[in-house]
Amino acid sequence: MNGRKFPEIGDLVVVTIVEVKNFGVKARLEEYPNVEGFIHIAEVATGWVKHIRDYLREGQKTVCKVISINMDRGNVDLSLKRINDHSKREKIAAWKEDQKANKLMEIVARQLNKSVEECESMFGEKLRTKYGTLYAAFQDAAASEEWLPAENAPWKRVFVEVAKQNVSVPYVRIVGYADMYCLESDGIERIIKTLESGQSPGIEITYVGAPRYRILVTEKDYKKAEEIVKKSVQKLTESAKANEVHFEFNRAEQ
Repeated sequence: MNGRKFPEIGDLVVVTIVEVKNFGVKARLEEYPNVEGFIHIAEVATGWVKHIRDYLREGQKTVCKVISINMDRGNVDLSLKRINDHSKREKIAAWKEDQKANKLMEIVARQLNKSVEECESMFGEKLRTKYGTLYAAFQDAAASEEWLPAENAPWKRVFVEVAKQNVSVPYVRIVGYADMYCLESDGIERIIKTLESGQSPGIEITYVGAPRYRILVTEKDYKKAEEIVKKSVQKLTESAKANEVHFEFNRAEQ
């Protein structure tokens, strides 16, 4: 549902292998109805390819890069070798999310007694523009309290209900460990006072074993999670200094 009949040169596209021949492969572009693609044997893999079936088979889904387009014939030339594994995984994940978002939009449309096209015109296009993808809009609706239905936008209630029932909200976890000790006679009280200064909504501090404490932040947004950790560690550092507590913080490897 990207509004284009053809991809552009350089685009990454999800394809299904339709036919494997000695000199190349025919493929169907999943995001562009009625558009076929062709992967020449020279674009299957780097180096010499003796048997294409060692790399591709009928029915297989993969990701290719568009290298040329023939709109008159309705097909495009594709390359498999010009994409790295990381880009493939990202594209497949985005495509799956788009597929799910389209299914969810069908549910929303049915509950509103409208067509998908009407819903796209009413609010779908605006959501895609605001969030980048429709799935991102569903994710935000499932997680955010700001999606309160407005009187002039009754579709929001249905959209939020469908989102909360069908979308898992992704969370970012940042873990770190703080080593803390104090040689004063009231050292325990000073450490507790220092720890209290680092507490805030979204952060969890737990005792691991002397002298170590675990600091955990779970948030929907990575930047927000980083900011919470930064502020908490800053408060802990300042409080530790004031209370004459040794404090050392290290991030855990993710």
